Amino acid sequence: MNDPQAPTELNADGIPAGGRRAYFLAVLVLVGSLAIVALYARIAGEREDELAQARFVVETGKVVSQLRQKLLVYELTSRGGVSLFATVDRPTSRQWRNYVEVLDLQDRFPGMMGLGYAPYLTPGGLERLQLDIRDAGGGLYTVRPPGVRKHYGPILYLEPATHDNRSAIGYDMFSESIRAHAMAAARDTGRPRMTAGVHLVQDADRPNALGVLIYSPVYRSGANPADMNKRREAFVGWVYTLFRMRVFVARALGELPEDLALRIVDVTGSTGQLLYPTADDEAEFEPGPDALRHSVTEEFYGRKWRVDFASVPVAQGPGWRLAGLQATLAIGLIASLLLFGIALSLARTQSRAQRLALRMSESVRRGEERFRNALLYSAIGQALLDGQGVIRDANPALSDILRQPPEDLVGTAFAGYFVDGEEGLADEHGLQVATPGVYQTTRQLLRSDGEMRLVRITFTPVPGETGREVDGLVQVEDVTERLRAEARIKALNRTLEARVALRTRELSQANDELQSFSYSVSHDLSAPLRSIDGFTRLLSERYGGQLDDAGRDYLKRVRLATTRMSELIEALLKMARLSRGELDRQSLDLSQMASGVIAELREENPERDVEVVIQPGLRATGDAELVRNLLRNLLGNAWKFTRHTPGARVEFAASEGGAEDGMRGFVILDNGAGFESEYADKLFRPFQRLHNQLDFEGHGIGLASVKRIVERHGGTISATGAPGEGATFRFSLPA
Repeated sequence: MNDPQAPTELNADGIPAGGRRAYFLAVLVLVGSLAIVALYARIAGEREDELAQARFVVETGKVVSQLRQKLLVYELTSRGGVSLFATVDRPTSRQWRNYVEVLDLQDRFPGMMGLGYAPYLTPGGLERLQLDIRDAGGGLYTVRPPGVRKHYGPILYLEPATHDNRSAIGYDMFSESIRAHAMAAARDTGRPRMTAGVHLVQDADRPNALGVLIYSPVYRSGANPADMNKRREAFVGWVYTLFRMRVFVARALGELPEDLALRIVDVTGSTGQLLYPTADDEAEFEPGPDALRHSVTEEFYGRKWRVDFASVPVAQGPGWRLAGLQATLAIGLIASLLLFGIALSLARTQSRAQRLALRMSESVRRGEERFRNALLYSAIGQALLDGQGVIRDANPALSDILRQPPEDLVGTAFAGYFVDGEEGLADEHGLQVATPGVYQTTRQLLRSDGEMRLVRITFTPVPGETGREVDGLVQVEDVTERLRAEARIKALNRTLEARVALRTRELSQANDELQSFSYSVSHDLSAPLRSIDGFTRLLSERYGGQLDDAGRDYLKRVRLATTRMSELIEALLKMARLSRGELDRQSLDLSQMASGVIAELREENPERDVEVVIQPGLRATGDAELVRNLLRNLLGNAWKFTRHTPGARVEFAASEGGAEDGMRGFVILDNGAGFESEYADKLFRPFQRLHNQLDFEGHGIGLASVKRIVERHGGTISATGAPGEGATFRFSLPA
């Protein structure tokens, strides 16, 4: 008797015996459901084809109706001109112009090229018309093409009077067969008649353009006799309107739907004439096998037009047919796949369960082996505890920490190895919560050899039912040496902090004393210098006549030296003041401040002609007085060192690279004397000068002050240049 719990044997393909039938049924389910979906898709597709064709026919009817309405508007416009002839025997050209201007053709009927009048004349009538025009001051009225004909229909009036329309005046439309056919039909029927596609006189430079004309007959005194002979006797001419087919269709239909293309063919005669699109675009109208097609034949003023429609884009296949079925087909396919998936899942569940049953025992064995190896070879002491805190297993690393063999540890209380005064283990094992599910603490451990050690304990509960043999995993790490090293480092840090504080106080005191000394020395030197300057001035005034030229020159040099030293002392005092006091930080408009500095420089040197470019909108944050001092020094230097440069130029702008960490970069450049770049570091030192005092005066303090101002604001400054090519100063200030 077979054991019902024994796993089913697997064949060579890994499928349980008897499982092939389940897989075969799953395939049948998939095939049947797909067949049902395909049948439904075919029926629904045919229905969608019929609905799409019906909608397409409705859309084409709307398009044809739009064409008819536009032509009706053109007819009514020409009939208005006919009404004018009912009140005036033959209007003058000005009367005709005024009438057309009232109609406002270009704005109201932008597709219409014009509204004109052509009289119906015999050769004698043409001669009288020419004489009347000449006597009225209209000049010579020439009819073309020349020649003697039985009747004429020349263009007499055509408004609006554009250049193209003026070129058509005098053209005998009755001499051309297509126009003459429509003109004669309008004359004999008393109704408006339209021509086939013709090449308009105005389109001499457009060989592929086709135009159409609508003629409305004009009878004497507005009469329209029923008898044809009397009608011809009363006939005097035609009022006509003309338009290009491309423009007409565009204005009549506006924007065609993206899925619609049309073609207009005049089928009045035995051979059709393509009116729209023109011959060079005919290749665009090539409906594909899956495109919708429909043709409408309509009569317009004696002409039959066939309007062919096709759906576009016509080369994209039958995708449009499924537009309304995509959701349904998608649901059907998904349902089929779901049914197949369910059947396949049921077929595979049994074989998978049996395979899992065969693997579980092996997996459990391997898991236990991996856990045992991890516990055995771990460098951190580890032990398995039961619910009472008794060690059930321990690894060699824990044995080494406790200095006891692993077998002696099993069965002992884990808390019994600690001597730091805590009773038992808090929270069931004497450990504090570190993170959810993990508990940590540091304890004192007494080893079997009597040595006291500090250990870091990490306890992780093992989830499961209560009363199990193993309740948690504890890790023990000897941190005695690490904690001692940390204590030594903390002691050294405290000592170092005390030394740094002491050195900081000493440095601040020395800096204060140095500033006081510099200020006192500079201030105390001012009194002797004033005495020297005063006595030398008195000596020059009272005894200058008793001295020779050399003596007076000596006195002059002494006074100049005294003045320069006084200025240097004042510069030193200014530098000392820059290092003292709190910064009054505020938002500054650097462009406006720079403009003020340049204005002052121009007032001081009105003879200078310097091109100054200041970028607008430059802003920064800082102390207004110090930043103005900075700009005064930098722009003043640029102004000074361009003194001997033809076409001097100074520019102040934002630096292209900008600055980081809340700083904003700026640049001041000139095309002046420049300097050697290798000496750029000397520029910002007090009393360091790179140019002769006789060529460019100065104290050598300005750029040192600039550097101090920039650094007090937390920025940086640098300089580049070349002799004779100018200098560039880049600095940054808080944004």
